[in-house]
Amino acid sequence: MSLQDAIERRLHRTARDDDRLPESSRGIHAAVAAVRGLQAGFVATLIMTAFRLPIMRSLPPSTNFWARYIGCGDTGDYPVIGLLLHLLYETCGGAVFGGLFALLSAERTIEPEQRGIVWGSVFGMVLSVFGTQVVLEGLLDSRLDADELTLFHAGHLVYGIALGAWVGSRTEGVENVQTEYDYEPDA
Repeated sequence: MSLQDAIERRLHRTARDDDRLPESSRGIHAAVAAVRGLQAGFVATLIMTAFRLPIMRSLPPSTNFWARYIGCGDTGDYPVIGLLLHLLYETCGGAVFGGLFALLSAERTIEPEQRGIVWGSVFGMVLSVFGTQVVLEGLLDSRLDADELTLFHAGHLVYGIALGAWVGSRTEGVENVQTEYDYEPDA
């Protein structure tokens, strides 16, 4: 049973008998895509972190945020909390992207994986600009030097590409991978 079937079955169980739910609604599709977006956000954050950690000289801004507003110490005291907080909000960002992606009707002439990568890249860069303008400069009164800023944006682009590829490849009804993609079973 697919995730969409399970959600539709649950909705039918909670509806009164005289309520008729559409066979397939945009809301259900968006909810299913948001759940898959959570998965995608988690995976994309791991990929972004694997890209970012070896090349950046600092932890994610969530570490500075925790140290400044919640903790009572230096940012070096909270590396694990900062990484977990970053994982949490980027995973939630994936859910937002998944729901939005399901509701997009533009660019239907290209394949969902291609649309996912394009829109995921845009989403990643929007998050990056939000991170630099609102979080770093606004909340933390911090500015990155040119090299770190470039790597910060590159990390979010990697996040967006991974997020979009995952969501695009999973939100539009690939029920049977073997038949949908013509994979030959092992002999």
